[in-house]
Amino acid sequence: MDQKVIVPVEAVLTKCVSLPVGYVPTPSAPYRQHRKHAQLTLQPGPPRLSEAAVRKSAALPVGARVLVWKQDPSVSELGTRKAYLPGLILDGPCDARITFGEPGIAQVSPNAFGDFIVSPNTDQFDAVHTFAIVRMTLTMFQRALALDGTAAPLPWQWNSASNTDPLRVFPHGLPNVMNAYYSRREQALKFGDFIPSGATERVYTCRSLDIVSHETGHAVLDGLKPNWLLNSNPPQTGGLHESFGDLTAIFLALSQLDQVEAVITQTKADLHDKTFLADLAEQFGLALGRPNGLRNADNDIKLSQAGNEVHAISQVFTGAIYDILADVFDHERQPQIKDDAAVLLACGDYLCGLVLRALLAAPARAATYADVARHMLSLAHSDGKDAYLDFIRNSFTVREVLGAPLGDGDESDGDGDGMPGFAPGAVDQDDVPQDRRACCGTMNNAQYSAADQAFDAERAALAAWCRDYQPRHD
Repeated sequence: MDQKVIVPVEAVLTKCVSLPVGYVPTPSAPYRQHRKHAQLTLQPGPPRLSEAAVRKSAALPVGARVLVWKQDPSVSELGTRKAYLPGLILDGPCDARITFGEPGIAQVSPNAFGDFIVSPNTDQFDAVHTFAIVRMTLTMFQRALALDGTAAPLPWQWNSASNTDPLRVFPHGLPNVMNAYYSRREQALKFGDFIPSGATERVYTCRSLDIVSHETGHAVLDGLKPNWLLNSNPPQTGGLHESFGDLTAIFLALSQLDQVEAVITQTKADLHDKTFLADLAEQFGLALGRPNGLRNADNDIKLSQAGNEVHAISQVFTGAIYDILADVFDHERQPQIKDDAAVLLACGDYLCGLVLRALLAAPARAATYADVARHMLSLAHSDGKDAYLDFIRNSFTVREVLGAPLGDGDESDGDGDGMPGFAPGAVDQDDVPQDRRACCGTMNNAQYSAADQAFDAERAALAAWCRDYQPRHD
């Protein structure tokens, strides 16, 4: 019988020599610990920064990240988004053109990274969100009018060579008020909050991108066309102001690629399909029992159907621009070559600039829709966008803004570009007052009406009566 021999395992196995921990860098705890100990034994050398590196460090971008509502809390599919605001932003937040209103929400300070990232549905979030939307809106229009690589300053109405006061923002400036407004006299934007009838949750108008950008649009246009906000103008001039607020909200959404992608996905690239882009101020509208927000930009209203009601008249111009946007987008679409979202982003950017430039070219007083439409045609032609001319003509003709075409170079065209002019379509009757009752708080603010004149007349009558009154003494 063979004898069984037990051999130790160590005698038949080759013992592997373990490598030093620092031999091969590995994402392991021992290696990190090794590096930490090794660095303690090394003598640090002098810093080696070249002049180019120093210049590069000095040129680091200045700005802050913020958290904002993409639309408003009711548009749950979009929610909040992070955004980057270039430029110096201080506690408040505030910058050179926009500041926080006092008394109001306590100043919000940036975090360790210089960002304003705070929890939604808080006072601090409302302050950051409102400032950010106002800043984005102003920046969008400054870029639209940029010349030679320099953004246009775009003054507020009170700005001058000796007055550069910023616009003040009050996110909770109108407690228990179902409205928001821009005030030239107060140099401010004020936003209301309220509890809808039968509800328990408070609605804050400052949390709506549409409402904040709408009121900021009033402030921007008032700085460029200060006479247009007065209710002594014809109804169409008031309609231009109210429509510009709505269009500002649409253009701001179209300036943000994530929102543009959401529109493309929601509509399958058909802008006439139901979309949050056309529904303005959804949460506020729901609070008032309106399923499509306060207004719907994708409408078919004509001037003859609007009368002198400025809210209705504004939808005529807004709807015309929305139709032009849809037509331009359909014309430019080449999904096999370029992403639809990128195309819509570019279309929105161009149309935003075109509308703003046409408004600037319109008369300083009593401007009509036809004035702006004719300037849009002229500017698009000058830009080499002749393919868009039919879209502009057709949209404004269907809505009775433009009438029959006139001859080449007709005086009524007024721009000397050799293009055929157009007679105005439906026009405001002489001395017909604006009916602003259904408009936003800005349009209904007494400072833009003849209220002061009415008070002056009443005071003058009182003074005259007092002069003529002879007290009787028994």
